Amino acid sequence: MDDAYLKPLNPEQREAVLHTGKPLLILAGAGSGKTRVITTKIAYLIREQGLDPRSILAVTFTNKAAREMAERARLIDGRAQFAMLRTFHSFGAWFLRRYSDLAGLESGFTIYDDADTLALLSLIREKGSRGEIKSYAHNIARAKDYFLNPEDSDLSLIDYRKDFRRVYQEYEERLGQIGNVDFGDLIKKPVEVLRNNPKFAERFRERFRAVLVDEYQDANIAQFELLRELCGPETYLCVVGDDDQSIYRFRGAEVRNILEFPDRFAGTEVIRLERNYRSVAPILGVASSVIARNRGRLGKTLIPERGKGKQPVWTFLPNQEEEVNFCAELIESSVKKNFSHTEKSSDPKYADWAVLYRTNAQSLGFETEFLRRRIPYRVVGSLKFYEREEIKDALALLAIVANPKDEVAFRRVVNKPARGVGPAAAARIVSEAQASDGNLLTAARRLAPELSAKAKSGLTNFLKAIKSGQAFLGISVSTQLVIELTAEALEQTEKKPKKQERKPKNTSTENQKREHLQSGEGLSGCVITLIENTGIAEYHLDHDEIAGNQRFNNLQELANAASLYPASETGLTLFLEHIELDRSLDDDKNTDEARDAVTLITFHNTKGLEFKRVIMTGLEQGVFPRKEEIGEELEDERRLFYVGATRAMDELYLCSTALRRLYGRTEPMQPSQFFYEINRNYLRTIGDEPQDPEDFDVGWEIGNRLFHEEQGYGSVIDIQEADAVLRVRFDTGKEMRFSGQDRRLTRINEE
Repeated sequence: MDDAYLKPLNPEQREAVLHTGKPLLILAGAGSGKTRVITTKIAYLIREQGLDPRSILAVTFTNKAAREMAERARLIDGRAQFAMLRTFHSFGAWFLRRYSDLAGLESGFTIYDDADTLALLSLIREKGSRGEIKSYAHNIARAKDYFLNPEDSDLSLIDYRKDFRRVYQEYEERLGQIGNVDFGDLIKKPVEVLRNNPKFAERFRERFRAVLVDEYQDANIAQFELLRELCGPETYLCVVGDDDQSIYRFRGAEVRNILEFPDRFAGTEVIRLERNYRSVAPILGVASSVIARNRGRLGKTLIPERGKGKQPVWTFLPNQEEEVNFCAELIESSVKKNFSHTEKSSDPKYADWAVLYRTNAQSLGFETEFLRRRIPYRVVGSLKFYEREEIKDALALLAIVANPKDEVAFRRVVNKPARGVGPAAAARIVSEAQASDGNLLTAARRLAPELSAKAKSGLTNFLKAIKSGQAFLGISVSTQLVIELTAEALEQTEKKPKKQERKPKNTSTENQKREHLQSGEGLSGCVITLIENTGIAEYHLDHDEIAGNQRFNNLQELANAASLYPASETGLTLFLEHIELDRSLDDDKNTDEARDAVTLITFHNTKGLEFKRVIMTGLEQGVFPRKEEIGEELEDERRLFYVGATRAMDELYLCSTALRRLYGRTEPMQPSQFFYEINRNYLRTIGDEPQDPEDFDVGWEIGNRLFHEEQGYGSVIDIQEADAVLRVRFDTGKEMRFSGQDRRLTRINEE
């Protein structure tokens, strides 16, 4: 066996790669080289185990991770290019396209994003407020993440409102009538297909002899159910993850999936990757001190391969303005004065630094100060390309071409720009379509003669534009329909007096239109045809001189991206699928790695990244961790702290302030309880350290009577001292858990 590709592996990594047979759980600590392990394992299964690469399925959670996994595996063995390496949602989309008939779908379905879901729910709940509709949308997505249907009894755990079940049911029915799916369906529907078709499922499981999952701690319940359906008795199953880095519970990730993996898959073997190649020892000491307090973990001890280094610094500052100044001066001095204990031969860069915060709102102060000091920075998490208005308009046009039943897309652009087809007319068209085969274009053609002259003309031109897009792709269009539409358009034109030619509002803008709105290869011509013939391009060009130019450039960029896909119905389907998956799953849209700039980023967005120097800000009780979080919520916060700290390679700084503006008021703050959980041997402090950490002395005893502002009188029946958590039984019989420092609790002196 030529095992040169195995030599870079340490003993634990090698053991994981060579493992076969029983299910395997690889517990991979931060910075332990898990990507190397999983990519090498793919190559090993092909080279040494003789697996056909087409029988290997590897799934992860972001397109960036999937691309990296695929590239690394190919470098070891070129045959790995034939393995299926996808995100969970991309695999689900592939499955539903391939077996759309079993799912009750047309193969040309489109994938609804959050905005599309809101639009559809707005039609169902016409009198509902935007906040209410957003709440329904969020909870429907959660229900699908937990693999719950409208009729499931546990649905009330997601949303207790009496009408939620009915709204969810109506949403599913409307989505089915339209023939589209949302992101939850990309996981949920394949599971249903496999469960409802046992013989097909048995044959399908023979397709993949090995299934590997990266970042398994981020899997939700529906993804676990999919994994279980994909694996038969002969399937080799290997999952890689870190229970200590499970930080996406708000998105549906369920840490129990990894904690209970050995119980759910009989005979599971566990291999721990504990050697950390990223951070110096004191940084790992800080992170490990906090995460060790969690009960919900399988446990591992990180071993610092890089050895000793600078001690992390916890800085106590008077207020958030001083916090901002401290960060700015620390970064400036490192770059301008060139102090670096690790890089004697090269200058430290702005890009070495990352400033982390718990919520996006905390970035404002840093942005303002960095601008003032001319410190270059980039904010991770700004508006993404595919979320811009003009792009969503163009995508709606493409969606209608792909699926004429798409009600949400149709309503978005049928009267944009205004062509006389108001909400009432659009509703009539939708009703007409629903009463027949659901095709909105056919229904619009039938109703056009009954509308006002303006609406008829506008709708006819809109239909003609859509049909031109379909014809561009070779989609079958009735010759008679084209003749009728053309005749109607000519008739309307002849009836109207010719307008005097409009002078351009802005010569440079009009020149830009002629010079830069160009169709290239493949699908780009269809994009240009649609946005020009429907008037969308001109609508956004005329927005204003500056914004119009930018929007126009964005539309051109969309056309450029489309040029990579063939000018066919299949090419359009693949392009729309790529966009929907990319904008929702990819986590590297706004990175600009070539630019030397400080990164401003939330703790959640740092997952998978690393920086030489990290500053963690806002470490006060009530900010991080958030106010009164206990139990599982507090454990989630500890995982988030652990993830943030282990992003740092060489230096780690932690900041807390005595005063902070919250909810429009300046309030006194206490340091985060994480400060008191850290072994002081790993930490040095700067500033006035609080003398009395009384907030973290529970001071309660079992049996204590108390009064709660909302729940009334009760008694303490249990205390979890490690987390300062009280379990209280109220006189009403209700039991609840509270933080020991919850100010809503008043102890009653019974003497």
